[in-house]
Amino acid sequence: MPVTSTTHLNFRGSAREALGFYQSVFGGHAVVVTYKDAGDVQSESEADWVKFGQVISDNGFRVMAYDVPSAMPYEPGTSPFFVSVQSEDADEISTLWQRLAEGSNVLHPLGPAAWSPLYGMLTDRFGVTWILDVPVPYNG
Repeated sequence: MPVTSTTHLNFRGSAREALGFYQSVFGGHAVVVTYKDAGDVQSESEADWVKFGQVISDNGFRVMAYDVPSAMPYEPGTSPFFVSVQSEDADEISTLWQRLAEGSNVLHPLGPAAWSPLYGMLTDRFGVTWILDVPVPYNG
């Protein structure tokens, strides 16, 4: 099974605008899932913020983005991105997770999530935050 790596950009309230801009530059198809869409509203004022967003173009360009909730620290430019690794093979994601997790700070343990059968987030010993998951198509 192929494994893909995608830059995952972090914003606070402007992910939708950024994704629209990147789509206008690179073309392709944009997907935006809000916290409300995902059933994960922690603050009503942030319900329409982007929980998961991406732009994928025919030329191979791909970027993901989300709005960091106000309950989490966020300083623009300090943690501007994550690295997202996806595979349809859950065993492969689990193996990669085990390797990356050595000496890391686990932010979200690898396991089922409302939007993925397998999802986890960690910051490795070098300070890089990784998201590993098994993707599912979003029909919204």
